[in-house]
Amino acid sequence: MVTKQIKGPSEGTDLRRADSLAREIFSDVANKWALLIIETLGERTLRFSELRNEIEGISHKMLTQNLRMLERNGLVERDVHPTIPPRVEYTLTEPGQGLRATVDGMCDWTHRYLGHIEAARHRFDT
Repeated sequence: MVTKQIKGPSEGTDLRRADSLAREIFSDVANKWALLIIETLGERTLRFSELRNEIEGISHKMLTQNLRMLERNGLVERDVHPTIPPRVEYTLTEPGQGLRATVDGMCDWTHRYLGHIEAARHRFDT
C-alpha cells in the first residue's frame, strides 16, 4: 500500500476526502480482526501463537497481515528475541492503547444494545 501525500493538515484529517490519510488509517483499523487483536492484546504482551489461540476463527495469514498493518501504523510494537527459534511478542503502543479505549467503548455499546439489535433483526427478517 502506498501512503498518500497530504497537501495540508485539514485535507489529511478529513474522512470524507478520498485522498485523506485519516480515511486510509480508518480503513486499516476498522476491520473485525484489527479490533479483536487490539482488544485481545489489551495491556498484555502476547506471542503470535497466543494471539491466534485467543482469537477464534482468525487464520495465520489474517493475523500476520493485521499485525503488520497495526505495526506499520504505530499501534502495535513487535519485539523479536534472539533465541532459537526466535520468540516474537506483540504489545500495544501508546496510540494503540488510545484506540483500545475506543474499542472498549464499542464493546460496551454492543453489550448494552445487543438485545435491541437482536429484536430489530428478528422483526426485519420475519
